[in-house]
Amino acid sequence: MENQRIVREITSIKTPPAEPGFLGPDHTARAVIYKEFEQSDPFILLMDDFLDKKDDAPVGGPHPHAGFETVSLLLEGAIGDEGHMMQKGDFQMMTAGSGIVHTDTIEGKSRMRLLQMWLNLPKADRWTAPRVQDLTFENAPKSDRNGVTTVLYSGSFAGLRSPVKNHVPLIIADIRLQAGAKLSESLPASYNAFLYVINGNVAVGDKGNVLNINQIGWLSKGGANAGSDLVLEAGSEGARVILYAGEPQNDPIISYGPFIADRQEEIRDLYSDFRHGKMRHVSTLQEGQRFLY
Repeated sequence: MENQRIVREITSIKTPPAEPGFLGPDHTARAVIYKEFEQSDPFILLMDDFLDKKDDAPVGGPHPHAGFETVSLLLEGAIGDEGHMMQKGDFQMMTAGSGIVHTDTIEGKSRMRLLQMWLNLPKADRWTAPRVQDLTFENAPKSDRNGVTTVLYSGSFAGLRSPVKNHVPLIIADIRLQAGAKLSESLPASYNAFLYVINGNVAVGDKGNVLNINQIGWLSKGGANAGSDLVLEAGSEGARVILYAGEPQNDPIISYGPFIADRQEEIRDLYSDFRHGKMRHVSTLQEGQRFLY
């Protein structure tokens, strides 16, 4: 039986600064979530990368991952690999699992903004077989009512359901509110959840705490059997916010370089596997390991 419902309120607000990125002088990055896993579980990190590349020199290259999932939402531009090119509004979930190598190379002049998250895998699925799921903006479930447009990429929310398969229960939604528009939707109370503001500003919860552009606001939680509601109201310029909500896994992790593991010795084994060519490239994934929705 469900306990009394709660309204999600803002518990903390951060404004991650734009800092120089690793792709050169035209790359800036905001560390939206970084080195706070005990509080952010199942979210390991979230980077907001902006690239305004003005020359033709290629940047990027092949690199490995293992032990987690990368969850990418492309806000602007185009980026991809040998198997699939993402366009504006597209979504990709890559389950690195036991280990995979992928290539993100950007050639020529390019303007791009990408949100990429590292999502923890349940301990039982840490070394699962790799897979890649791509959901295009065109095929993502959408609703448009009362001045609120919702695009759902993962999970169930606002009467929508995403086709993306999840190891960790996960909701990701792009919510756009016209000026003064209001949203009230159900969220599992036990999910760790936050909002990241892309444009405008939005008041959250019954208390009406305001989040502004480029701010992250963590939301209060309830018990496992409780219900909860996300309540938003856009400011005078409207708002666009990305909602991330996921079930915490409550298992400690070891993070080092491009790998996540349960024990330190597993990190050494992963580096050895990569050096000896034991990790397959994403382009070699077989049918049943690559999904395009």
